[in-house]
Amino acid sequence: MNGPDGVFDDLRDEGEALDALVAELDEAGWAAPTPAPGWSVAHQIAHLAWTDRQALRAATDPEGFRRETEQLMAGADPMSFVDEGAAEGARRAPAALLGEWRAARAQLREALCALPEGTRIPWFGLPMSAAGQATARIMEMWAHGEDVADALGTVREPTARLRHVVRIGVRARDFAYAVHGLTPPAGPFRVEVTGPEGQLWAHGPEAAPFGRVTGDAVEFCRLATRRVHRDDTRVRAEGEEAERWLGIAQAFAGPPGPGRPRVRDTGAGGTGGGTDDGRGRAAEGGAA
Repeated sequence: MNGPDGVFDDLRDEGEALDALVAELDEAGWAAPTPAPGWSVAHQIAHLAWTDRQALRAATDPEGFRRETEQLMAGADPMSFVDEGAAEGARRAPAALLGEWRAARAQLREALCALPEGTRIPWFGLPMSAAGQATARIMEMWAHGEDVADALGTVREPTARLRHVVRIGVRARDFAYAVHGLTPPAGPFRVEVTGPEGQLWAHGPEAAPFGRVTGDAVEFCRLATRRVHRDDTRVRAEGEEAERWLGIAQAFAGPPGPGRPRVRDTGAGGTGGGTDDGRGRAAEGGAA
């Protein structure tokens, strides 16, 4: 089962691509610091494994997931479980951690493929479809994969799977406004970004009254996952509201964090680097 737009196969392939990046690392590689303060490569993979397990439980035991989430969110520090899950996993031996992540992501994909069409899965934000959860997991694997690649001094080749990250980044627009205490525009923007093979990925009506966003898909995805400062990209906005959105865009649930600091003096595009914690879970404003 491929799901709409091949999303379930792309979920598998995105996981395998990141897996290949870390599978042969020695202990020093797993301990390498990433741009997320206090998080090593091991923390990044542990976080993905933890979140995959949470998504698996949401898909297979929705009532149990809801009860546990209510308890977590009722704590003194509702977001502490994100760091705790990553820290616990990072203490495991690399081979054990990698094995756990492989098992979790394979079981999650199998569970999502088996869900009847129309099923809504509870999540930390709004409920989402099976395809929406797969899209969210692709987005998060890609974003944390960027952190891992930065830590290892590697530049990854972009793929057409980025179309899923673009989609959830666009559809999470109103959530990004909400977490900043802002009211979103009453209508959509037009978003046109260019994929790695020159393909055009467009969202929103051509005559969108509230603005237009254009640029490179990789840079847009880094903005939407808060892996780069707005001023370090060539992504263009036409209209005041579109420009405001690019400064707050995020495709993941939870608080936005401080964001990455500016690293260039011009808008000449960059890969970022810096302090964004990058630990959010996918926001269903953007999941199908």
